[in-house]
Amino acid sequence: MLGPLFVPNRVLLAPLAGIGNWFVRLQAKRYGAGMAVSEMISTHAIQHGNEKTCGEMLRIDQRERAGGPVSIQLFGEEPAIMREAAAHVASIGADAIDINMGCPVPKVCKTGAGAAMLDDPDRAVALACAAVEGAAEAADANGPAPPVTVKLRSGVRRGETSGFELARRLVEEAGVAAIAFHPRSASVQHKGAPDYELAARLVASLGAPVILTGGLNDAPSAREAFERTGADAVMLARGALGNPWLFAELVQGRERAPTRAEVVRELDWTIARAVEHLGEPRATRYLRKFYPWYVARLGLDAQAAKRLQSALLQAPSLALVRDALQPSRTALALAL
Repeated sequence: MLGPLFVPNRVLLAPLAGIGNWFVRLQAKRYGAGMAVSEMISTHAIQHGNEKTCGEMLRIDQRERAGGPVSIQLFGEEPAIMREAAAHVASIGADAIDINMGCPVPKVCKTGAGAAMLDDPDRAVALACAAVEGAAEAADANGPAPPVTVKLRSGVRRGETSGFELARRLVEEAGVAAIAFHPRSASVQHKGAPDYELAARLVASLGAPVILTGGLNDAPSAREAFERTGADAVMLARGALGNPWLFAELVQGRERAPTRAEVVRELDWTIARAVEHLGEPRATRYLRKFYPWYVARLGLDAQAAKRLQSALLQAPSLALVRDALQPSRTALALAL
């Protein structure tokens, strides 16, 4: 439970910057994810009514609701603007609202948002309070307000534990319903071993659920970290890119790797949804970031994978991409 919100299982999709749109969230739920979080969305862009933000990034598709709640992640540094943005996303049907206090990207941190919040805990608490208030304002008179969660890092610099201390304030002072905790400092980004001992201490001392993220790239590592820390849930990020079967392993007990035919079918599904979302010309360009993740799942030797990936990345149309993925034709045939 996230406050009043029921989540059907303990395996969630993390917010993936530039990736976590509605069909990526839908894909995760098709394979068992109990909840999916959107890519991070600027509160300032919502305030200014940015067309791409409000028309595309905030899109919630009814199909994704069937698998579990939808959470929208916001980032920003101004409490008043956060309050407005939280009210807006609650009004369009977000089941939960997450605040990003962990993004290590310099262009985000230099504005005072993301992981920079860890160096300004009073502002961080004020920001979370504003989100809780905004969500409550927009709540339906007959229903509860969307719970607010926060995703944060253990600290800004290596060895710091400012995120550990901030997590307690966010729960006790702001009424945050859960903490998604990445036990690495922002300075190391995704390098090095996560500090699961610190995460276990947070689980033991925090009066709210802790969702563990960071370093969970396969089913064995996710299970081990879940048991080791006692976390209430795990949140998959980079390990789920092009690999929705990871959710099925953890939730449904799937044991076998996907066949090449399954991988190609899933990529076909992804292509179709991208066209639905963006239209074919934009989808053709957008999907180029996706192809390497799926090619890596095909089990090809290095040269064959390189040939196929090159053919997909250079294809000027999705018709040629689909041709390249047919086992009896062109690039995949050569690869095999």
